[in-house]
Amino acid sequence: MIRGIRGATTVETNDSEELVSRSHELIADMVHQNNVKAEDVASVLFTVTEDLNATFPAKSVRKLEGWTYVPVMCMREIPVPDSLGKCVRVMMTVNTSSKQNEIEHIYHQGATVLRPDLKS
Repeated sequence: MIRGIRGATTVETNDSEELVSRSHELIADMVHQNNVKAEDVASVLFTVTEDLNATFPAKSVRKLEGWTYVPVMCMREIPVPDSLGKCVRVMMTVNTSSKQNEIEHIYHQGATVLRPDLKS
């Protein structure tokens, strides 16, 4: 079965090192909490809010051992008025036997306000 795993985090500043570091923490947690293996990943999509442009957060995936060939892409989030700023969102599409309600969606830092109904 193909499932989507969601995640999001925020950064303090538009800094390339912080963007990659926070994105890596998020991706690593998503992988760990959902027992994901690189060969089971179809793709990983990142979006960033319009106030983030220092680097591509998808670079964080390359820090994971064995993830060299996983397709990744970055896009800009829709600039909805009063939405959460300095935010990196992730959609990881994976092949898994987990049921929909067994997927652990991960929200770090200030992004926990996006889905208070999901504990991560």
